[in-house]
Amino acid sequence: MALQCTISRDEAWELLKKYNQDRFHLQHGLTVEGCMRWFAQDLGYGDEVEFWGMVGLLHDIDFEQWPTEHCQVAPRLLAEGGVADEMIHAICSHGYGLCCDVEPVLEMEKVLFAVDELTGLIWSYALMRPEHNCVGMEVKSLKKKFKDKKFAAGCSRDVIREGAERLGWEQDVLFEKTIAAMQSCEASVAQAMEAE
Repeated sequence: MALQCTISRDEAWELLKKYNQDRFHLQHGLTVEGCMRWFAQDLGYGDEVEFWGMVGLLHDIDFEQWPTEHCQVAPRLLAEGGVADEMIHAICSHGYGLCCDVEPVLEMEKVLFAVDELTGLIWSYALMRPEHNCVGMEVKSLKKKFKDKKFAAGCSRDVIREGAERLGWEQDVLFEKTIAAMQSCEASVAQAMEAE
């Protein structure tokens, strides 16, 4: 049975904005949402696209205001916003081993765990490129940035590695798919941010 949403996409976006004003955090939420939607389609979960997307959108709901309690304040904020327990679990699972003990079990949760950090690395690299986007980005170039520990130092390489392992994928596969996922949503994320 497909995972169901208990709130609408518009309600989820308003809920995110209630606790996040920083444009970086809003853009990150939109980016991870778009990537999660792409992965849902790519991995054969087309009937759960909305659920996957909203998990991505709301995954950092408490990070801006409560960074030291990340994934610990989120359950309360999400429950108050009408989010169901299964979505709350999925959202919190991306902090496993870092800030909470909610382990990613479902494939969707494993994707979120892996992709969250990796989107930050890819976005940092995209900003350095002349086009300031992911169009034409190659895995081999991204791997060089991944190996440079000083580049986007806030993006945990260990989490990205662990994420690929949890999914049973080679790192190159995770990189290739996440680049494609980011390419798929770049324009819509930019458009949404212009509207804010």
